Amino acid sequence: MSSLHTSTDKTTRHRERMKAAGLRPVQFWVPDTRSPEFVAQVRHQCLKLNNDPTEADILQFTEEAAAQMDGWV
Repeated sequence: MSSLHTSTDKTTRHRERMKAAGLRPVQFWVPDTRSPEFVAQVRHQCLKLNNDPTEADILQFTEEAAAQMDGWV
């Protein structure tokens, strides 16, 4: 048996177990953080926030949210 068939069989069995457990697969599409366009957009947004009076509030909110997420895995 080739490794392709073995891998396919393992994947099929895994998916069947997950479905039997009441789970379903979900696919998420997220921005490609490696793309130059993404980097440029983030840079642009950061520059727009520079010296914005609400920047401190946004950073505090983000830091508090991140602190609450510590230990979530």
